[in-house]
Amino acid sequence: MPNTYDLTGKSAIVTGGAQGIGRAIVERLVASGAAVWIWDANTASVSNAKSSLVDITQSDQIAALLAQLPHDFRIDILVNDAGYLGLTHPFEHHAPGDWRRIIDVNLVGTMQVTQAILPYMIRQGAGRIINFASLAGKEGLANLASYSAASAGVIAFTKALSREVVGHNVLINCVAPGPIDTDMIRRLGVDVVERMVADSPMKRLGSADEVAHLVAWLCSEASRFNTGAVFDMSGGRARY
Repeated sequence: MPNTYDLTGKSAIVTGGAQGIGRAIVERLVASGAAVWIWDANTASVSNAKSSLVDITQSDQIAALLAQLPHDFRIDILVNDAGYLGLTHPFEHHAPGDWRRIIDVNLVGTMQVTQAILPYMIRQGAGRIINFASLAGKEGLANLASYSAASAGVIAFTKALSREVVGHNVLINCVAPGPIDTDMIRRLGVDVVERMVADSPMKRLGSADEVAHLVAWLCSEASRFNTGAVFDMSGGRARY
């Protein structure tokens, strides 16, 4: 029997929802009954979901989107999935412009979107926020120092903010995937992907749909005692 989640009547924003994990999340939330609004720097087309072009590193663009909404609009769910891996480099050779972009998209972007959406959730007395980090943020990965640092920042941000807002019934959790079978991972090259699979106790990459199921569960009433938590999706690769 397929897993189902009842999100009927819920309104969700998913950043980075045009492709990969984000798209799978959008499709799963829509299938669960939620009204989903995709925010992405790329054009998105997912059946029964609304989409807008936005660069989450630009606070004015975020504000402009929210200015379109009526004051009493409900935002029940925020999924901060937008991310940028950058190039794999020894840090001494990593161009500052690229590693700053990694920090801006993954950490600053997540913080800016969250800060803009949080007042809606506090006012309505409920909300779910799912932030995306990476296994790199827990363990650190060679040649991905900047990405690891940004992911670690998202994890710490999740834990700290969850303590601030739990009294408003706003629950904030983090998903930290290991290698998932997406174009972003495949672009790292065959050799890199083969090493990732070899390092996995399950000897495979995860699927975007598996991640989407975890997110849908975190958004559902079945997950009402979780906040400030970090959920690995690593096939057993995570060491703590």
